[in-house]
This record gives sequence, structure tokens and C-alpha cells, in this order.
Amino acid sequence: MMARTQVSLEPELQRRARERAAQLGISFAEYVRRLVDQDLLEPKQPVSPTLVLRLGRSGGSDIAREKDEAIASAIEAHRRRRSREAS
Repeated sequence: MMARTQVSLEPELQRRARERAAQLGISFAEYVRRLVDQDLLEPKQPVSPTLVLRLGRSGGSDIAREKDEAIASAIEAHRRRRSREAS
């Protein structure tokens, strides 16, 4: 069962919110419920900055020197996939 709640809004804000709800094809009440639900979601765990820093670790490869080989390998893999899909 839902609890009934009364909310006061400035007329312009209410007009815009009703307009947005109509664009989404939902009622004004559903629009407000979704906003409240979204706001109250559990916060995501903070991401450690070290995860971002580790993205650049190459493990010893040197893409600057080996880029042509890496590109050729990617193109060849793509061609093999496409030929298998066409078969």
C-alpha cells in the first residue's frame, strides 16, 4: 500500500515537472516517485584512484614501438570473426 504525500511546488517548477512526466509517458506522481527512489539509492562504493592509475600499466609492452603490429593483429582478428560469421 502506498502512503499519500502532499508536496508544495512553485507553479513554474510544477508545470515543468508535469511536462517532463508527460514526455516520459508517466504520471506526475510516478515521476516524483522515480526521482525520490533514485535519490535514495544506496551510494556506490567509491572508486580507488589507484584503479585508474593502473590502467596505464603495460606490463612491459611498448605500444609506441609496437603499434603497427598491434593494429595489424586487431584487423586480422576482426577479419577472421567476420569470415566465421559469414559462413
